[in-house]
Amino acid sequence: MTLREKAGQLNQRMYGWNAYRRTPDGGFELTDALYAETDRFEGLGALYGLQRADAWSGVDHGNGPAAEDAAGLAELVQRHVVERSRLGIPALFVEEVPHGLMALDGTVLPVNLAVGATWDPQLYEHVAAFAASELRARGGHVALVSALDIARDPRWGRTEECFGEDPYLAACLTDALVRGMQGDPEEYFDTDRAPVVLKHFAGQGATVGGRNSAESELGLRELHEIHLPAARAGIRAGAAAVMAAYNEVDGMPCSGNRALLTGLLRERWGFDGIVMADGLAVDRLARITGDKVSAGALALNSGVDLSLWDEGFTHLEEAVERGLVGEETLDAAVARVLRLKFRLGLFDRQGTAPALRPADRGRSASTSLAGAAVTLLHNDGDVLPIAANVSRIAVLGPQAATVAHQSGDYTAPQRPGTGTSLLDGLRRLAPPGVDIRHARGCALTGDDVSGVPEAVAAAAASDLAVLVLGGSSARTPDTDFAANGAALGAVSEMTCGEGVDLAALRLGKAQHALLDAVTATGTPTAVVLIQGRPHAVPEAADRAGALLTAWYPGPWGGEAIAEVLLGRTEPTGRLPVSVPRSAAQLPVYYNHKDTEYGAYVDEDAEPLYPFGHGLTYTTFAYGPPRLYRDTVTVDVTNTGSRYGRTVAQLYIRRLRTTVWPRTLELRGFQRVGLRPGERRAVAFRIGTRQLEQVGADLETAVLPGTLEIRIAESSRVALAAVPVTVNVPG
Repeated sequence: MTLREKAGQLNQRMYGWNAYRRTPDGGFELTDALYAETDRFEGLGALYGLQRADAWSGVDHGNGPAAEDAAGLAELVQRHVVERSRLGIPALFVEEVPHGLMALDGTVLPVNLAVGATWDPQLYEHVAAFAASELRARGGHVALVSALDIARDPRWGRTEECFGEDPYLAACLTDALVRGMQGDPEEYFDTDRAPVVLKHFAGQGATVGGRNSAESELGLRELHEIHLPAARAGIRAGAAAVMAAYNEVDGMPCSGNRALLTGLLRERWGFDGIVMADGLAVDRLARITGDKVSAGALALNSGVDLSLWDEGFTHLEEAVERGLVGEETLDAAVARVLRLKFRLGLFDRQGTAPALRPADRGRSASTSLAGAAVTLLHNDGDVLPIAANVSRIAVLGPQAATVAHQSGDYTAPQRPGTGTSLLDGLRRLAPPGVDIRHARGCALTGDDVSGVPEAVAAAAASDLAVLVLGGSSARTPDTDFAANGAALGAVSEMTCGEGVDLAALRLGKAQHALLDAVTATGTPTAVVLIQGRPHAVPEAADRAGALLTAWYPGPWGGEAIAEVLLGRTEPTGRLPVSVPRSAAQLPVYYNHKDTEYGAYVDEDAEPLYPFGHGLTYTTFAYGPPRLYRDTVTVDVTNTGSRYGRTVAQLYIRRLRTTVWPRTLELRGFQRVGLRPGERRAVAFRIGTRQLEQVGADLETAVLPGTLEIRIAESSRVALAAVPVTVNVPG
């Protein structure tokens, strides 16, 4: 291969939606922009977002590829790329799959924060496999999936893309994601499995002030203990690629951080896959190097193999000729890209996309995740499930009758009629004769309370009020976007997503006024929060009879929530993040260092609800633990009157360490379903996997001595802790 051809294999410069246009007869034709791009490097290494559809790309149902068109369009583009390449090298088609395939008619799943709330890696692995098959059936190859960011500051707009605040939970779900999407390929990927690019490596969740793309103030131990375990789990599961994050670690941006991308990832962890830069991140390195040629050289020398929309990598031929980067370094990166293409069978399996899966399978996958994520935070007076004698229900609030705000950022336009709101779900599933009335009350944002009286009247005339509040990550055509697709500001009712960070965590003023007015009627009220971050709503905890969070449950989430409210299914979710009382408390994550800091004098320092918290419609009792060799066992009994599922959580606290320990660390969990009166022994093996020091790449931090093992229903173990002390092998 020539230097020009090699450089071309490492470039992913073009926005895929600029590669085609619709013809008057409804077909597609290739654009001059694509011809120019393939001429530039005599081929194409990778193409991003051929199927992406959203307000940023401008692709919708009028001009983009629907499900039945997508594979044909991909084949059209691929045929041109191969014909233009002297060596017949095909391109990688890289697509966003943050919560399902981001394409027209693609299945939209609940966001990652909702996945974290399921505490169910097995379910997620099954759903991830479906998402991969949908991508491949439409001609796509590689899935970009957020998995590595840890939610340490809920002011960050991308909190919805995180599995939660805990590294162990995130690691378990990342492992499930990789295994589900990729399967277990020994060499070649099956045609219904997709290699995964895990985003973002590393530490992006530690952004200062919760501001997107801000610096991260991370010491090595914090990096290794909190922000790297999910990546380590994904690599061990066989992840094909990772994406270098925007942030810096120890003063060096990740895309130019050789210690991170080569020293740690490749040399110490043995990773032999692809490292992709985040969008335009290579060009940002010019602030360090002085120009984009040397920026590209720095990224390649550091360990980046594939760029995204950058100019810097287009100059790699010049960088080699100037001696800024060795050709052997270029060759190693090209080999990794070509190896993935061979593993996908692109050289001999072109035009053989598997058949599309039935649409109802996508709905079932999405709804199963949504239902498992619904989390009951409190239920005073048994307001829920809705009793049989309730005949009049007022369904109120700005989230009650809309599906547009049930999905996260990175969601393609939906066809009219897609999805089910909570109002729709209750009307369809409620027993015959139940009168369900509706009033919106107010908008998600702003202070207009003119609709509140109508909602108050509906509540006052009902036996139960269901008040649906929350936020929105919906992007609209009037949104201004940065060159990397992040929103430059909030418009319409947007309160979350990439580029929409908050200084405070309160809901809109009108929503609080609606909450106050409805609960003041005296009608029993169940508040449902549909949100992409844990909003601070202590008033709901104080005044509402019941409080649930469903996060962003996806288009059919309304039906899943309705089933929980009506008692047709049990609430099984557990909090993947701690819920603050106010932004002034932050941080409130549970696994902080075990220092003797005091409380605030003007506010409680404890979160409103702790990590791991979640109620059911029954009660459970935990017996005393029994320790035998390396296994601790506890009996869990359903002491209530109906079937229910709980999550037994294993936490450790280090009593002898070489560094300051954390208060608690999650090291295991099991979902347990029991009938009334049923008892089951739940066993946790206290072996190397549970006690593994996540910062093992640093000096060991565990001394021969003791750990405190606690089995509880949440991280607030003082409420239900069962401590036992065990010896740690020396």
